Amino acid sequence: MKVLIAGMGLIGGSFALALRDHELAEEILGVENTEEHAVEALQLGLADRMVGFEEGIAEADLVVLATPVDTIPLMAVKALNRVNDKQVVMDMGSIKGELCEVISMHAHRGRFVAAHPMWGTEYSGPRAAQQGAFTGRSVVLCDTVRSDKDALAVVERIFRSLGCPAVYMDPEEHDLHAAYVSHISHVTSFALALTVLEKEREERHIFDLAGGGFESTVRLAKSSAATWVPILLQNKYNVLDVLREHIHQLQIMRRMLERDDAEGLKNAMERANTIQRIIR
Repeated sequence: MKVLIAGMGLIGGSFALALRDHELAEEILGVENTEEHAVEALQLGLADRMVGFEEGIAEADLVVLATPVDTIPLMAVKALNRVNDKQVVMDMGSIKGELCEVISMHAHRGRFVAAHPMWGTEYSGPRAAQQGAFTGRSVVLCDTVRSDKDALAVVERIFRSLGCPAVYMDPEEHDLHAAYVSHISHVTSFALALTVLEKEREERHIFDLAGGGFESTVRLAKSSAATWVPILLQNKYNVLDVLREHIHQLQIMRRMLERDDAEGLKNAMERANTIQRIIR
């Protein structure tokens, strides 16, 4: 199978490595919008050749869109305009509502599979690509009733080979859950980093005291703005809903602190500890 991957950064590059490791691709064609990243993708062995997007579509059996989420809908339309009934197009973005709506009436909608592997790090670019990234991670497949059975089977087979359990959701459900388990974490991390940076103006040695807890909490604040601004804006209504609840919980804890409510804090923390049932 010849695979075209548009976007050879963290997700696209890691997917390329996974395809190679599992011998799922005979040739990988890469698409990048900067010369620097194109050179890196070749040097790191992520792609065999770098090509133009439209040129690559004509050659590929599978077209993978791993670019920022605000670019994916238009790229999906461009790809579907050019594919035949044997080719497959998939994306790996973390927002599905707008994408699935944009392509919903396309004549070749059946050749598209909306996928979101639930993995990522705070790093970006081809050098951020990792081997074994997706193993054991769930992949969410959205709106699959609109995908042709053979197209869906191709994508399911790939992720099954990578060791990724498939979860099936509609686009709206996916975007809501993504806001809770991923997007709010990034907003919180960005905000905490800004809080500490502001305080650092007054307290020169604050970073001398920063330990593992601080590092793990603000790790996501190192994430690329080019990636996360489009994600948050595309999913803003869900993110705002989650953010309101998050702020409400912070206000409750603040009131308990103001009142020296040790019992209330203890109960809140013990309730929070039950997250261990979900995250081990």
